[in-house]
Amino acid sequence: MASIPFALRRPWLILGQWFTNRDEPDLEKLRATADPERFLWAILPHAARTFAACIALLPSRMARAGAVGYLYCRCLDTYEDLSPDPDPLLRAFAARFDEPELGPAPALANPHVQDRRDQAHLLLVECIDRVDAIYRGLSETHKASIRRCVQDMAAGMQRGKEDVLSYCRTVLGNPVVFGMELLLDRGLNDRETEVAMRVGEMVQLANITRDVEKDHARGVVYDERLNAGADEATVRAVRLDFLRLALERAPDYRRMIWMLRRPRIHLGRASATLMLLFTSRYYDRVAVRLGLEGWHESRSTLVLMLRTFPASWSHRYALGLARKTELGMLAVAESVTESGS
Repeated sequence: MASIPFALRRPWLILGQWFTNRDEPDLEKLRATADPERFLWAILPHAARTFAACIALLPSRMARAGAVGYLYCRCLDTYEDLSPDPDPLLRAFAARFDEPELGPAPALANPHVQDRRDQAHLLLVECIDRVDAIYRGLSETHKASIRRCVQDMAAGMQRGKEDVLSYCRTVLGNPVVFGMELLLDRGLNDRETEVAMRVGEMVQLANITRDVEKDHARGVVYDERLNAGADEATVRAVRLDFLRLALERAPDYRRMIWMLRRPRIHLGRASATLMLLFTSRYYDRVAVRLGLEGWHESRSTLVLMLRTFPASWSHRYALGLARKTELGMLAVAESVTESGS
């Protein structure tokens, strides 16, 4: 597989995201995939939803580093989700990157596994040595960026979830900073980092709005109103507020797209635009579910993909698409604010 040029494999990797059964993963087949390169791309759709296709869109060097970084971050999420005492595991996993050679990942004792998706995430932790094999072959710049992302994310997770936006910065702001470092091939300045962090808030709030009831059932709340219970009216009010917070950050996504103005042909720009459209589609569905007008984002993944590709060679097109999406999001955010006033 590794001998086939990545440009030829990319379409199949992207198509694979559509046909992967995330609810019923073939765990035995995944466990038997011993080749690190094959394992990397086989496990990625089970660790990532929309991010997997966005990563596969990138040039090979960036895609490989992006996949490795994302899978390491997924391991941190798995420790947090499945362990009753995640902090020692988070510290131990982050500490691996301080050693000359990566050691074994800490094992979860008595993990709280609810379904086969959780089992796939647990399998990733158990087989992380295969991802480590790819990590060792990355450039020193990419390894340093991954190390910083993992360690910053692990440290933030140990501070808890009391402040929802701080938590969003920890679990997705840091990966977005890492992603932009990949796409720009350099570190970010303070202003650029703040834009990336706000984009991380926007995208992570999608996960939080989706899982309000599920998180509450396992004792995790991101809004103090839920401490008194998760009745329908309270959940709706909380979800509306999270939706507004997310949509108000749409201008930051356009600012992030603006940062990707060079080079003229840039697959990373298409990747970032695709993530925006996936995020827009999700929030449009949430808005309609909550009785709002929405902005009529396409439901078809194929249509979103086709809308994305021109962004790779036209920065103006990417900005225009981001601006159109932004206007729809901000209009709904304003309606949420007005309904609550």
